[in-house]
Amino acid sequence: MSTDHCYLVVPASGVGTRMQATVSKQYLQLDNGLSVLDQSLSTLLNIEKIKGCVVAISKQDTLFESSKYCHHPKLLSVVTGGKERYHSVINALNALKPFVQDNDWVLVHDAARPCIKADDVENLIQQLEGQEIGGLLATKVVDTIKKASHQKAESTVDRSNLWQAQTPQMYRFGLLLKALNSAHSDGVNITDEASAIEHMGWNSLLVESSKTNLKITNPEDLALANFYLTQTQIS
Repeated sequence: MSTDHCYLVVPASGVGTRMQATVSKQYLQLDNGLSVLDQSLSTLLNIEKIKGCVVAISKQDTLFESSKYCHHPKLLSVVTGGKERYHSVINALNALKPFVQDNDWVLVHDAARPCIKADDVENLIQQLEGQEIGGLLATKVVDTIKKASHQKAESTVDRSNLWQAQTPQMYRFGLLLKALNSAHSDGVNITDEASAIEHMGWNSLLVESSKTNLKITNPEDLALANFYLTQTQIS
């Protein structure tokens, strides 16, 4: 077994304008009484291999202090997020520096993915043991994908090698921080940790995950998340 420790970063400073809600989507309440963010933290902080966590929130955030996880023993720091998601992750990684070694693992998880399953995360950790770089949860693309111009289909994309990225995305601390800083310096558009890793010319291992690990983006996603969480409780 690897002796490298695992740490968690949760960027939670987004606004989520597409939700058309009065609060940021990570603070929308689920049917079980938890916020979207708290549901994500509930699953992840209960994973034994995750030793500590940093949450990144916006400067205007007044809601996290009411979270049931605001004083959790695994919560090492709460930092101010940045303009883009990767800015928030960089700030969180810098806050982790006193606690980690370069070879330790960091799992970065979207606050708006409350249906993450502990089994999937534990499998990710197990699959990446011994890997030099890291990897991420993902699902194989099953729908027919069209390349379009001005909403008109031009061609069909071969989906045999296409995957849909999820989170957590898990990388060695030192390599991830280096990759994100490099991408930032080079002005590269970074949409997730894996794209920063790709910018360095490194590869990520894809670990298949449940399709229920959806990211809440639109209003209908909240109803679907509630359904998935209910099914999980039943099973």
